[in-house]
Amino acid sequence: MNKIFFVFMTAVIALGAGCSDNKAADKKPAAPSTPHYPTAVIEARSVQQAVKLPAQLAAFLQVDIFPKVNGYVTAVWVDVGSHVRQGQLLMTLEAPELVQATAQAREKYARAVADYTIDRENYERLNEASRTPGAISPMDLATDKAKAQADSALANSEKANWLMQQAMMDYLKVTAPFTGVITIRNVHPGALVDATNKSIPMLELKQVDHLRLQVDIPETIAATLRKNDTLTFSVAALPGQKLTARVARISDNINQQYRTERVEADVYNHDEVLAPGMYADVIFDSKGNRNALSVPPNAVVVSTERKYVIVIRNGKTVKVDVSTGNESDKLVEITGDVKAGEQVIAPANDEIKEGVDVR
Repeated sequence: MNKIFFVFMTAVIALGAGCSDNKAADKKPAAPSTPHYPTAVIEARSVQQAVKLPAQLAAFLQVDIFPKVNGYVTAVWVDVGSHVRQGQLLMTLEAPELVQATAQAREKYARAVADYTIDRENYERLNEASRTPGAISPMDLATDKAKAQADSALANSEKANWLMQQAMMDYLKVTAPFTGVITIRNVHPGALVDATNKSIPMLELKQVDHLRLQVDIPETIAATLRKNDTLTFSVAALPGQKLTARVARISDNINQQYRTERVEADVYNHDEVLAPGMYADVIFDSKGNRNALSVPPNAVVVSTERKYVIVIRNGKTVKVDVSTGNESDKLVEITGDVKAGEQVIAPANDEIKEGVDVR
């Protein structure tokens, strides 16, 4: 009985295995599915962005005052912090050699004038006498005329030398070239100053009631800035206060090292609360590039080698290099070989390959 049961069960198991093999044979391998990625449309629009950049305040006018002539300092009428007006006397120098040279030049000029006066009178008299035929040799007349002309030129030369010496004497009085504040003083009465030494100035003068706000704008957004645009800035000396200035000068030159463009705004500081050299934080609203296209920020892939977006063209992925501009939470400006209306993968990542079929 057990033998019959064993034979029966063996037949049943074999029959079941045969059916399973037939079902497995009927199954076919599934075709690979086309990947699906979320997409966004490239929009033809600019992106406004609030940009915060470091800046500094500088004097609108600034000059280091060096001696024009060698001499001794006799008096200094200003000190650090002195407010001076244009043309005001700052200090006086003494140069005895220059005084003597000026006196000598004056005497040489006077002698040259006297010689010219005598020679001119001689020529005029000879010219008067030459009207009588045979009285004066033409050669003598021409010689006296040439001598008078030479003495005239010599007198003019000596006069120019005398005026030059007088001008050098004027440099013994140092005056302010513009209205401002003395910020550095390096000399005192009795000091010998050398006109050839240009390493240490006698005085430094800065205009502080009118300042320059200097800020370096990244080239990606520098093109969006225009003259008379308003900049908002703050300084550590005035916590919590927001100051404003208008863009006055744009350098139109890109710094090759930092890829920035220098922009200056005028700051009027009549109360002198601000000072040259102060650090400032500048905030301005960048209006964006009018010709830029925009995509979501997560559509731009940044790798160690490139920056690109993945565009879907003819149902396949294409990686297109782009440059970015202004950016907000929702959009970022891009420029490159892309067009408005094209679809890009967003979010995109570096693992998505180029040339992949998508739907």
